[in-house]
Parts: sequence; structure tokens; C-alpha cells
Amino acid sequence: MRGLDAEHYVLEVILRREKVPSFARYPFSLPAVRSLQRLELHPKVTFVVGENGSGKSTLLEAIAAAWGFNPEGGTKNFRFETHRSHSPLHECLTLAKSVRRARNGFFLRAESFFNVATEIHRLDQEPAAAPRVIDSYGGVSLHEQSHGESFFALMAHRFGGHGFYVLDEPEAALSPNRQLAMLARLHQLAGQRSQFVIATHSPILMAYPDAWIYQIGEDGLERVAYEDTEHYRVTRAFLNHPQRQLDILLED
Repeated sequence: MRGLDAEHYVLEVILRREKVPSFARYPFSLPAVRSLQRLELHPKVTFVVGENGSGKSTLLEAIAAAWGFNPEGGTKNFRFETHRSHSPLHECLTLAKSVRRARNGFFLRAESFFNVATEIHRLDQEPAAAPRVIDSYGGVSLHEQSHGESFFALMAHRFGGHGFYVLDEPEAALSPNRQLAMLARLHQLAGQRSQFVIATHSPILMAYPDAWIYQIGEDGLERVAYEDTEHYRVTRAFLNHPQRQLDILLED
């Protein structure tokens, strides 16, 4: 019955372990994947955090591909491919969905957002009776804005309510002030029945109230409190005693 009254679109991510060819082979050997059974998602905001190389971006890419998004980023309508680098993990995933249907959605992948901007520019060069694609992103070419401005334009103009959004390190181009502004926009969209799955290193973003945080360790994904994340503890220790931390780090 949970799917009948759920407020979200994806209830959980299920790894069909019987389909995995080998857990000794990439990407199934990654900490985020090898012990994965089911990953329950929050109705509004779920964070996946962990060290570089732990598999968080690979997992998010697979969730996005399983939903139907272009693996390089964009909406379900984007079908470009500049380099086939995505893993086969999505073929082994099942997304358990509620009866609600998302009206909107986007996969933001920081490392390939340039390719998305280029595809939007290419589409708008083709003759069409429909409005320009870029008009849905604020009307200004994403290539004519800084990386951070284009990221924020995406959230401000293209994202809407009743959407399912997968964001891979959205803070990559955002200043601390812009990250705070992103939190406000995130809260606005969550209040409009949008659901987010976000991989991040930002202790600012993962402070979003009531979100679920899954931290990737050697034993896989574990749901933790914000104050128990390594990101929070390391950042707090440094900001509370920067000189002490620098003395330790920079000593001969």
C-alpha cells in the first residue's frame, strides 16, 4: 500500500543481484554497489555522500539512466552521446515507483554539463516552429554564462514542481552564497512535490532539514545523521581551529 499514498515518485532503488555478472568487476566492485540490496529514498531529498572513487556518481548515473534520462545529462528527451562512458549498472537496477507520475525531471551531471549546453545550442540552430529550447533555461545561452551562473539558471528556470531530479555534485561550480541560494530553491521545489537524489561533497547542501543522508563506507551505504558525516566533522574541525589544522597538515 505504500506506493498508493506515497508523496514521492521513486520509493527505492533495487539492485537485481542475480543479474550482476561479477562483484569483482567494475562497477559492481565499488563500495556503493557491492553490498547494495535496496536503497530507500526520502520523499523529498536524499543525499549520497562519500570519498572520491566510492561509487556515488556511478550509482547516480545508473539511477538516472534507469529512469530514462540521458546518461550524459538532461531530460528524457535528450539523446545525444559525445562519449560512451556510462557503466552497465543501470541494467541491473529496478526503480520501485509509486503511483504518482512526475511531470518534470532532469539529470544534472557536473562533469558533462558543458555537453548539455552544447546540445541545447545545437537544437536551437535547427529550424523549428516550437519555442527555442534555451527559453526554458532563462533565455540566455548557457555557454555565455559562467559555470556557476548556468547551473543556477538551470535550477531557477528549468526545474519545476512535480519533478524527479538526479543531481551529481551540483555544488561543483557554486560559491558558498550560491549554495545557500540553491538550498532555498531546493526547499521551494520540494514544497511543490519534487523529489531529489543528490550526490554531493558540500556540507552546506547536505544540511537540508529532514533529508536522508547515505554515507558510503567500506561496507557500503549507511544512513547517517548530518553531524556524523565525515564532511561535517572535517569541515567543523578545520573552521574551529584552522591554524592548528594547518600546522598539522603542513609540518615537515
